[in-house]
Amino acid sequence: MTVRVSSMEAKMFNDTFQLILGRRYFGNTVQDYGIAVLIFIGITIGLYLFRTIIISRLKILAKKTSGDFDDFVVSLLEHIGPSVYLFISFYIATRALILNKAVDKVITFAFVLLVTVKVIKLLQMNISYFIGKMYIEPEDKDPSSVAAVKNITKILNGVLWACGVVFILDNLGVNISAVVAGLGIGGVAIALATQTVLADLFSSFAIFMDKPFKVGDFIIVGDLLGTVEHVGIKTTHIRSLHGEQLVFSNSDLTNSRIRNYKRMETRRIAFRVGVTYQTTLEQLKKIPPMVTNIVKKIEKAKLDRVHFFSFGDFSLVFEIVYYVLDSDYNVYMDVQQQINFGIKEEFEKEGIEFAYPTQTLFVAKEK
Repeated sequence: MTVRVSSMEAKMFNDTFQLILGRRYFGNTVQDYGIAVLIFIGITIGLYLFRTIIISRLKILAKKTSGDFDDFVVSLLEHIGPSVYLFISFYIATRALILNKAVDKVITFAFVLLVTVKVIKLLQMNISYFIGKMYIEPEDKDPSSVAAVKNITKILNGVLWACGVVFILDNLGVNISAVVAGLGIGGVAIALATQTVLADLFSSFAIFMDKPFKVGDFIIVGDLLGTVEHVGIKTTHIRSLHGEQLVFSNSDLTNSRIRNYKRMETRRIAFRVGVTYQTTLEQLKKIPPMVTNIVKKIEKAKLDRVHFFSFGDFSLVFEIVYYVLDSDYNVYMDVQQQINFGIKEEFEKEGIEFAYPTQTLFVAKEK
C-alpha cells in the first residue's frame, strides 16, 4: 500500500514546522535554540575527538622517548578534563542566543572564573616542572634544594592566584586601580615591618641559586663549624661536632665567609718534624728519602716535598708537605697516622732521636 502525500499536506506540514521554529521563548526562537544545541554538540564532539586522538598519539610517542617532557605535555592535556570542554561548548553556544543581561553576566563570569582557575593550575604545573628541572639534579636530590623549590613554587603560585583574582575582579567591573593602589600601600607597610624576615627570605633564595653549601656539607662560619642539617626560608640549622644544633639566620650566612670542606677534592697537609742537634749529617741526609718512601706506600697520599727546613731553638726542623686525595677528615687522619708510625719506625731503626724542648746549663769552674 503506497501512501501519497499531497502537495497541500506537505505545505501544511512545512508551515506548521516553520511556525514551531518561529515561536519565541525568552527572546529567542525555537530555531535559535536548535542552532545553539547543534553548536554545543558539534564543539563538544570536536573537542572530545581532539583530546582522544591527540593524547593517544602523544602517549605512543612518549613511550618511545627517554625524556619526560612529552609525558609532562600529556599530563597537561589530560588535566583539561571533559567538564571544561562541556562548559566551553556551552559558553560558545550561548553566544548565538539573545540572553537576559543578568543571565549573560552570570554565564560570562562563570566562564571567566573556570578558564582563569584552569589556566592558573596549568601554569602552576609548568612552574613546578621547569623550576624542578632547572634546580634539582635527578642523580642528587638535595633536600635543601627540594625545600627551596617548594618555597619558590608556593610564592609564584601565590602571585599567580593574586593576578587571577585581580583579573576576575576586573571582569566583574571592580575598580582595579584602586585595589592595586591599596595593595601597593599595604605591601610597602608590610615590607617595612618585616624587612628582617624578607632579608632572610631573599637570602634563602640566594643560597638556593648559588649553592654555596647543601644539606650534608661540613662548613665553617667564623669560629663555628658543623654539618648542615636543614636550609629553611629564614634559618639554616647546623649540627656542630659537639652535638648541639647551631641556628643561623640566612642573611648572616650570605654576609659571612663560608668554608665548605665537603667541596674540597684534595687536602694539602704541611707538618714539621724536629730532630736533635746531635743527629749526624749522614743521618740528616737519609730523612728526606726515608719520608718519601713512607708517603709513596700510602694509597690516598701524594707527596709534594720534604726539606731540611731550619735550625730551630732546640731542634733541626724538617718540613713535609703532601696531599690527601680525599676530602674526608677521617681519611686524612688515617693517612697522617700511617705517616707518623712510619717515621717513628724508621727513626728508631736509624737511631735518630726526635727533639723536644731542653735546656743545657754550662757551669764554669773557678780557678
